[in-house]
Amino acid sequence: MPNLLAPSPPAVLRSVPVPTIAVVIAAFEADDVIGTAVDSVLAQSVRPAEIVVVDDGSTDDLAGALARYGSAVRLVRIEHGGEARARNAAIAAASAEFVAVLDADDRFAPGRLAAVTRVLVERPDLDLVTTDAVLELDGRIVGTVYHEGHRFEVADQRAAILDRNFVFGQVVVRRTLMQELGGYDETITHTTDWECWIRLVLAGGRIGCIDAPLGVYTMREAAMSASRRRMYEGRVATLTKTLADPRLTGSERVRVTARRDAEARRAARETMRVALVHDEPARRARAWAVARDGGQPTAARIKSLVAVAVPNLVARRLRARDRRSWVGVGDRRFPRSTA
Repeated sequence: MPNLLAPSPPAVLRSVPVPTIAVVIAAFEADDVIGTAVDSVLAQSVRPAEIVVVDDGSTDDLAGALARYGSAVRLVRIEHGGEARARNAAIAAASAEFVAVLDADDRFAPGRLAAVTRVLVERPDLDLVTTDAVLELDGRIVGTVYHEGHRFEVADQRAAILDRNFVFGQVVVRRTLMQELGGYDETITHTTDWECWIRLVLAGGRIGCIDAPLGVYTMREAAMSASRRRMYEGRVATLTKTLADPRLTGSERVRVTARRDAEARRAARETMRVALVHDEPARRARAWAVARDGGQPTAARIKSLVAVAVPNLVARRLRARDRRSWVGVGDRRFPRSTA
């Protein structure tokens, strides 16, 4: 068996028959990259039972890009409604026991489905299996999803999932369980994966991770930099929804509240940063709001006071830093591309 990170099985397990797996891909304006994603699936030594691509109201020629695959790929079209809605439509269209989620601009590494299939056979207690993956920027590998500061959780998945999303999104998950959970929440953006895995774990779901880089996650500087504030706001929305879950204990509710408030303050700091960088009229007001918030870190409050006094100076420094580096997946800072 591949090196598997997972909670201990609840009892002695017997292997089960090889399950069927459908690969589901949500695609929006992706006719230039969808072929690479599909090719990576068809190149697997263990082929999926089906490949379902949902066109999320694209205006490009996605159908033309997929035409060469014929019946190997099923294309479903829906009105544009966002990634969560497209993924839900893909899962609903699939019929296999498990669904393997793949974004249109990412790809599977060789051996991924074979490794996952083996785990599903030998560990039928697991409802979701993911793997590590390499992070790719402009064709260069710049790291992996799991690293010293971001580890997959084994010991206490319930506590960990309420604090952070430790599940890489290229999951293979039991289809019936996803349907019982109601799928991805279509009202939440940017953190829809995390919100779904919170519900899965609170429902008793068990998650495993193959400790090998069997996926490729493609990062784009412009897109990720522009979405930072929305990402933080998405975390606030996810944690706010979680607080309404009656399955939380009192101590869990306290921790989730603290985490939600911390993310709200992070969103406020990002709002201030954007206002300063773009010379928005409200930049001093944004900085003052952070400075007077006693819950903000001391260093952030001091920097905000400086921004209130000399906003042009702080803005120049922020722009200089943004020219050198940018914040990507997992809030990690990466050197800016020179290309």
